[in-house]
Amino acid sequence: MKLLHELIATNDSAMPIVREWVSRAVRPVEILEPSGSRNDVLVQTQVTTRSPMGAVAHDTGGMLIDHGWLRVLGSGHPRLTRTLPGWNANRRHGFYLIADDVVGGFFALNGGALGNDLKNLYYFAPDTLRWEALNIGYSAFLEWTCVGEYDLFCQNLRWSGWEADVAKVQGDRCLMTWPPLWTKEGQGRSARRAEIPVDEAWGFQMDFRRQLEAPGSNH
Repeated sequence: MKLLHELIATNDSAMPIVREWVSRAVRPVEILEPSGSRNDVLVQTQVTTRSPMGAVAHDTGGMLIDHGWLRVLGSGHPRLTRTLPGWNANRRHGFYLIADDVVGGFFALNGGALGNDLKNLYYFAPDTLRWEALNIGYSAFLEWTCVGEYDLFCQNLRWSGWEADVAKVQGDRCLMTWPPLWTKEGQGRSARRAEIPVDEAWGFQMDFRRQLEAPGSNH
């Protein structure tokens, strides 16, 4: 375990790089104020602030991107109380969750469980219940969500008026569709959306994924 002074890069922090991406953002990006426990969060995360991931973990409470559609985890904030290490406690199965979206999609760094491309990002898609390789690391991911074509990536999951709906949702909750997005009915106009805690969305989708993968399943 590295100590706090080994993780804080006073003269070489990546936070100015993150802020530069935000300054060029083509969509709304909000950097939340860091929490009082940010030092503990950084020690638990064990990532230096020389990297954007360490800088976000220590110097922000998290980030809300595109009206809050995407939530990037940091040290915690009243509007996004989950911390980067706290959210991963008891959820680490060869990957590390770093962000999620309002419709129940999750972004994770591959630790070996998702493929051979260690430290690359994968997206758990709520409309397929599959992990999809993004072929980028954390830094490229953060820059892409600020200044890249992230909206094209999300377009099949969005609906008319999503901006106003999403802006009302706290960072620890999400909008689950019923019937679920991975069903044909869930992708139709008659589908309903209900706000639920994000940890319930995670558990529900992981349980259903296991059922579909179980021996003897017809799916």
